[in-house]
Amino acid sequence: MNTELLSIKNLNVSIEETLILQNLNFTVKENEIHVIMGPNGSGKSTLSKVLAGHPAYKIQKGDVSFCGKNLLRMPPEERSHNGLFLAFQYPLEISGVTNYDFLRIAYNEKQKFLKKPELDPIQFIELVQDLLKKLQIKNEFLTRNLNEGFSGGEKKRNEILQMLLLSPKLIILDEIDSGLDIDALKIICKEIKDSLPANSSLILITHYPRILEYLKPTKVHIMMEGTFTQTGGMELVNLLEKSGYQFAIN
Repeated sequence: MNTELLSIKNLNVSIEETLILQNLNFTVKENEIHVIMGPNGSGKSTLSKVLAGHPAYKIQKGDVSFCGKNLLRMPPEERSHNGLFLAFQYPLEISGVTNYDFLRIAYNEKQKFLKKPELDPIQFIELVQDLLKKLQIKNEFLTRNLNEGFSGGEKKRNEILQMLLLSPKLIILDEIDSGLDIDALKIICKEIKDSLPANSSLILITHYPRILEYLKPTKVHIMMEGTFTQTGGMELVNLLEKSGYQFAIN
């Protein structure tokens, strides 16, 4: 029986006095792929940011546990070290910090938290170069400033590179497929499937059913006005393509 990774109970979240998530309930077990779809403004990205610990959102009520721990009491870095990873919809550009330095620091900080050996620059470059080959990314990618001047597709590949380095337990991909051509999408999905750590799970937020050809979901959730109005399988995606979101309105 698969262990429960994430449990959300009656979660209500607001930003600037506006209620975004309303009485949301959600459970993710090990080795599952959950897809969340919904119209713009329905709360999908809010959910991902709340789970990652974004300070702009206020928890009105509700409980969130991750691997049996109270997630809401953890600072963002502790959530990451415990195995939660969010690939952002719009990754930030940071001048003066190379992609290589960012990735090595992130990797070694998690190693320290887990009381595992850190990698020196030579050891790390050997590790990361193997991942660059898998994602078909050139080595010069590492020497550029973090996300600065990256195309949309390069930013998304860089998020997946971070994911592969950190080997998280729960991966949240917020519209990772937007801005990717079909070849890049195939490469990323293959590496996600091939490289998912044992007993880890995936939450995929998307508008585009095409990605579901490569990442077969355990469950599909339709989000409307801050809560799930429908949960099922691929039949919901088929209904969505035929009728739009009208079928999911309570």
